[in-house]
Amino acid sequence: MLTLSSDPNNINQVEQLVNQLASRYHLDQEKHDNLLISLTEAVSNAIIHGNKQDRSKTVSIRFAQVTGALSIRVSDQGGGFNYKNLPDPTCPERICECGGRGVFLMNQLCDKMRYINGGSTVEMQFRL
Repeated sequence: MLTLSSDPNNINQVEQLVNQLASRYHLDQEKHDNLLISLTEAVSNAIIHGNKQDRSKTVSIRFAQVTGALSIRVSDQGGGFNYKNLPDPTCPERICECGGRGVFLMNQLCDKMRYINGGSTVEMQFRL
């Protein structure tokens, strides 16, 4: 487990964790890259949107091997959000907007994703 204070500068610690996980679980380059992008986005969302960059709040990253997959949970101490109401970033009226694509990207890059605890925790799975 890794616990970070909600300072955007701590997002860079994700890369070191991903390198350790890639080595431990023998991830190929594509899985490594998918994990790096997804986890960086999840931690960024937790710090910026979940905890509102309140440095007294933390983001925790837990990982475990489950049947045939690496499971990673990112949790913040915010109030969660309704992930079902996220606008589609691929619709024509939003295609030119900056931002708003992180959750969409995470969904595309991991093999399974779900929100728990009212949206304050995201669980992503990557097949091994």
